[in-house]
Amino acid sequence: MKALLSHAAGGPETLVLEDLPDPTPGAGQVVVTVKACSINFPDTLIIRDLYQFKPARPFAPGSEIAGVISAVGAGVTGWSVGDRVMGLVGNGGLATHAVIDQGRLFALPESVDFETGASLLMTYGTNYHGLVDRGHIKAGDVVLILGAAGGVGLSAIELSKAFGARVIAGVSSEEKAALAREAGADDVVIYGRAPFDKAQSRELTEAFKTACGPDGANIVYDIVGGDYSEPALRAIAWEGRFLVVGFPAGIARLPLNLTLLKSCDVCGVFWGAFTARDPARFKVEVADLFAMLADGRIAPRISARFPLERGAEAIASLENRTAVGKVVVEIG
Repeated sequence: MKALLSHAAGGPETLVLEDLPDPTPGAGQVVVTVKACSINFPDTLIIRDLYQFKPARPFAPGSEIAGVISAVGAGVTGWSVGDRVMGLVGNGGLATHAVIDQGRLFALPESVDFETGASLLMTYGTNYHGLVDRGHIKAGDVVLILGAAGGVGLSAIELSKAFGARVIAGVSSEEKAALAREAGADDVVIYGRAPFDKAQSRELTEAFKTACGPDGANIVYDIVGGDYSEPALRAIAWEGRFLVVGFPAGIARLPLNLTLLKSCDVCGVFWGAFTARDPARFKVEVADLFAMLADGRIAPRISARFPLERGAEAIASLENRTAVGKVVVEIG
């Protein structure tokens, strides 16, 4: 097998494509011949030892895959060689073969291609958990989404609209604004690049308030963090929900007096831990996502495709924020 390996902490340029022995499944595991691996922001962190989990080296990044089962370990039930599947591996996805626990697998319908299958679980799963379980979204809510033109942001727009919300998309360029509108955003706020001084922060606050309307945002979906978070919090509605999803722009320092003045909640969205702690609920949510995919309410927007040999470029496109939509590495 071939794998794109990290031997030492560093950026995408440190990854090396190497030959390895083909893996064998342990008890309760299967080997998947990987056809597609989507790239997510944690992939940019894990190779630099900046993520919550630090796998032993060497390892291949890539946590979300789709492919075909090529070997089945002892004790595996319900899965057979040749089954089309998608699943979560934590790391190891940027390889021609990956070992995965049977409980992290989902059947991939014949009607869904491998690239789409590899683009569904993490982005849409995160957003479903965030908007429904943590944000308690309902029809008529106003949802302000920061970083709305990335893979997570675009799927958050789609899901928010599917649940009947009005969506305000925060983006950093006209190109990204057009993409957000195409995904269903009702209004767009284009912001500059942080850091912001006090005047710039106040200006962004007013832009968010104007777009959200007089009552503010019932849900702030913060995928960005940094200097963007406080202006968004200032535009929140009474008893609104501020959802902390990610912080590529840095960890925000929020003035907690605002949470009192707005009687609002600040909620963390740790989807990875949720899937491990409540696998039954996770499976229900994935089934709902497949139903939404089948009836056209959601559709992953794959903006760039790379071969395995250029997997480092795929990760770099997320790290330097040039990626819009979903980035997928096609394998095999």
